[in-house]
Amino acid sequence: MDIIYLIIALAVCISVHEAAHAWVAYKLGDPTAKMAGRVSLNPFRHLDLLGTIMIFIAHFGWGKPVPFNYYNLKHPRRDTALISIAGPISNLLTAFVIAILLKYIQMMPTFLFEALRAVFNLSIILFLFNLLPIAPLDGSKLIGLIIPHSKEDWYQRFLAQGPFYLILLVVFDRLLAGATGFSFLGTFLQYGYELTTILIFLAT
Repeated sequence: MDIIYLIIALAVCISVHEAAHAWVAYKLGDPTAKMAGRVSLNPFRHLDLLGTIMIFIAHFGWGKPVPFNYYNLKHPRRDTALISIAGPISNLLTAFVIAILLKYIQMMPTFLFEALRAVFNLSIILFLFNLLPIAPLDGSKLIGLIIPHSKEDWYQRFLAQGPFYLILLVVFDRLLAGATGFSFLGTFLQYGYELTTILIFLAT
């Protein structure tokens, strides 16, 4: 049954995350994602094979990158950062809404409760994980706000090579955890999850 809840959470969280990217891009003047059908909560439009596999292996992952045309944006660096941060923020808002439901609705079917809890948990994990400053994660685009234009070539290489380094990081972290019992990513996600959960329930 746990796998069913994970699949439900995956479909909801990835769809909300990627649709948020596409919607913000459209609102900022770029119709590319909208024309590609990405302003949608249909999970089949957003699931990425590797990102989905990582959800089942490591309990974090990502969706298919939302396409956008840099040159359609009025303020490319700023707007790229806004499009990127929209995904994690949408996951945080999803967790917040679910926290309200779980806190104030006293009686609900067990299946619904467990499904909502799974969506809540994965929403926070995706929020935290996608803030890491490594491409293709959303945090890498935030770096563009502070990188001087003279370093644009370096920044574009950093973005292009990011997926390779992300896989290396995950593999190294898994090997480290197996050898020492300590995981950088696991520790970050654990304490980040606990802190975020406390703040959400304090705010509801």
